[in-house]
Amino acid sequence: MNRRQYLDWLRGMAVLIMIEAHTLDSWTRMADRSRGVYGWAIVVGGFGAPVFLFLAGVALVLAAGSRARKGLSDAEIGECARRRGWQIFGLAFLFRLQSALISGGGLPQALLKVDILNVMGVSMLVAAALWTIGRRPSWRAFLLVAATAAAAMLTPLIRATPILAVLPDPIEWYFRPFPGRTNFTLFPWAGFLLAGSAIGLWLDAARTPHQERRVMTTLAVVGPVVALAGYATSFLPAIYPETSFWTSSPTFFFLRLGILIGALPLAYVWNALFRGWSPLQDFGVASLFVYWIHVEMVYGVPSVAIHRRLSLEQALLAFALFSLCLFGLVKVKDRLPKLSLGTLRFPARKSGKGPAIPPAAPDAR
Repeated sequence: MNRRQYLDWLRGMAVLIMIEAHTLDSWTRMADRSRGVYGWAIVVGGFGAPVFLFLAGVALVLAAGSRARKGLSDAEIGECARRRGWQIFGLAFLFRLQSALISGGGLPQALLKVDILNVMGVSMLVAAALWTIGRRPSWRAFLLVAATAAAAMLTPLIRATPILAVLPDPIEWYFRPFPGRTNFTLFPWAGFLLAGSAIGLWLDAARTPHQERRVMTTLAVVGPVVALAGYATSFLPAIYPETSFWTSSPTFFFLRLGILIGALPLAYVWNALFRGWSPLQDFGVASLFVYWIHVEMVYGVPSVAIHRRLSLEQALLAFALFSLCLFGLVKVKDRLPKLSLGTLRFPARKSGKGPAIPPAAPDAR
């Protein structure tokens, strides 16, 4: 099948959500943060990172399926997936180094901070390992689903256990939050990528448009059921003491996961109804680029004059204008392959073709 452009479109939506979360978090003055509109905007912004992780898992398995149809062995496919995971993990440190050089920060602590690229890279390594161990699609699906459930259910226990205290601090930061040192942790965030990998197996098995429509119809039911189950169980007595619903609760994890699953058929239908060029697809294809350049622009030196100084209305207007600016930079980047800068030539890449793996959270700094 051709490239699934609805995945790019959904990733583009996540890019906008990411920009909204970061600009409002960094630029809105404290006096306006108690307003209901701001609270709901941050709730929406909290879905950016799960979408990126979820779609990274989908893309990882779709790429594995494509390589399998080209004749690569399971060992070769697993190696490709692991290589991609290590690349993302390495980019995490390069990103933190860039941040420290531009806006300052104590090294090496700033370099070791755990952000979404760190978690994404490690999660991809785990997904690749489970895919290789599974051998068959049914076993792979079982392992990925089980690992997803484990990532959610073990989160409160992992965060509370004193056993992790014996680990070196930079390793412990991957397992539970530490002020100023973690924006994301493997538990539960890795669960979104593992769940996306399981859904990717399902999508990869759909070899015709008719089969893909059937998968989307099923997902349109599964997604709301999972979300409603997560919401309903949140009213039951907590099985973990002192668990925060908004951070470590398994019920909140499955509520968000259900919404992510349900978003796939919505994106599929939208793209079926409105064909042709879409700026969101361009944003989705260039999502890593947008993530890479915008975080420092929002939280760093370039915008220090407006940090926490705008009214909510001004921050929303700034978000819209900044999004247009970033889209303009994406289009400039896409035109660069047509230019020759001395002996430096950029590989051509058309809109809709290329890597797309990025993320963010309401506080990427």
